[in-house]
Amino acid sequence: MSQDASAGPLAGLDVVDMTQMLAGPFATMLLADLGANVVKVEPPQGDMTRSNPPHLKDDEAYGGYFQSVNRNKRSLVLNLKDDTDREAFEGLVAEADVLVENYRTGTMERLGLPYEDLSEDNPGLVYASIRGFGDPRTSESPYAERPAFDLIAQAMGGIMSITGTPESGPVKVGPGIGDIFPAVLSVVGILSAIQHRERTGEGQYVDVSMVDGILSLTERIVHQYSYTDEVPEPQGNTHPLLFPFDRFEAEDGYVVIAAPNAKQWHALCEHMDCPDLAERYPTEDEQRAHADELRAVVNEWTSSYTKGELFELLADDVPCAPVQTVADIFESPHFDARDMLETVNHAETGEEVTIAGTPIKFTECDTGVRHRAPLLGEHTEEILRERDLLGETERKNI
Repeated sequence: MSQDASAGPLAGLDVVDMTQMLAGPFATMLLADLGANVVKVEPPQGDMTRSNPPHLKDDEAYGGYFQSVNRNKRSLVLNLKDDTDREAFEGLVAEADVLVENYRTGTMERLGLPYEDLSEDNPGLVYASIRGFGDPRTSESPYAERPAFDLIAQAMGGIMSITGTPESGPVKVGPGIGDIFPAVLSVVGILSAIQHRERTGEGQYVDVSMVDGILSLTERIVHQYSYTDEVPEPQGNTHPLLFPFDRFEAEDGYVVIAAPNAKQWHALCEHMDCPDLAERYPTEDEQRAHADELRAVVNEWTSSYTKGELFELLADDVPCAPVQTVADIFESPHFDARDMLETVNHAETGEEVTIAGTPIKFTECDTGVRHRAPLLGEHTEEILRERDLLGETERKNI
């Protein structure tokens, strides 16, 4: 684990993190991984995901879900319905560069902490929200008040409509991309707003809708429908415009092969010892028109090799990869070399556990996992003392 937060490219950036669940915490995790000082402001009961499994022991402070996306942060407990705590929060935000929250529309207003008031005290504040249908400040969605989760975003943003098979019907994508991709877009927006502030001195509101984010990720269906008037449907691992671009069987699992251009297709046919196929179907249009027939030929050939053998045989000149389980990933020399499996200490037992690492690398800056996720309120007194916000009154949550 990297130990020097000051080496990160975002060192010196102060972020107030009012997020919970996955979308918001993933966004602030990225900022923290890049060196920002992220203070996670939690209510007295904590982020609701602290209790989410998996757990190493029944009564631990938090499980793997919380550990993974809240590393590199400090926890500050404030009850924002309490006047003293709300005053401390306002003092915290007055000195911050960025505030991120993913509450439902109107929640911060009901707490008496709207963007307009916070930005009046801190004109340079970059305030970012991630909501299911966006915030009315940038555009009025008829669904702005409605709650949303990953599944809602995947359904309404279009990605479920093309995921699955004709037999299965729509299927959601496994990981929570309805949270994670909007989170990444939010970080892009935050850093863009910071660049704008560098030029102008102005802070601003950054608004990302989860549903909008998934539509942008699924952009292909938009131009397909516009150009052809056809509604794309689930078609499994095949591609509507390319072949081969598919999953194939191996002796011990599956591989994917993507060889749609002439050079790659000819190379695949050579490996299969079937040069006649390249001669009979030399163009991409002909490959696509005879995809069902050719798929059976390729599948028969791949099924006589292991996925590791196919990867070694093909990957230098034919884009190919094994379909890896997480057990395979733990054994992968690539992810080991790229520091993508990071170990942190379990908060209570000290036992080492593994979480996904940081995919953004730099030549001159350090990034990565520096420390485990915080215990609830672990840094409350430390943070308030740093900012001279303790006041005269003894705080009940310290």
